[in-house]
Amino acid sequence: MGRGSLLQKQARLQSEIALMIYKIVRNLRVAVADLAGDGIGGEKSLSEDRISIVVNGRPVQVAPGTSVAAAVMMARETCRVSIEGEARTPLCGMGICMECRLTINGVAHQRSCQLICAAGMEVATG
Repeated sequence: MGRGSLLQKQARLQSEIALMIYKIVRNLRVAVADLAGDGIGGEKSLSEDRISIVVNGRPVQVAPGTSVAAAVMMARETCRVSIEGEARTPLCGMGICMECRLTINGVAHQRSCQLICAAGMEVATG
């Protein structure tokens, strides 16, 4: 592989990472605005357009496009507990650290920061 193609690959990866970071920040802004009960930057109120998921048996209302990790944080839950008993939450937001693993619709070890909430989704932490 030549130097030119390596530089192109690096530029493409940097663009992909930038897009992932943008999406993570957007999800966090939505979650924070939702907790505050405000719209973002003049947008309509998030309470007008909601979907419902279930986190540990409790219904949680979220805005469309919210990541499962953000919904779990909005429900004031942790993603899992370490072998030492420490609460764990998402760290990287890119699916690399694996701290956001949850059981989603009965499938264990799903990376919640990489999944968008869908109506009726059932999430179990711990």
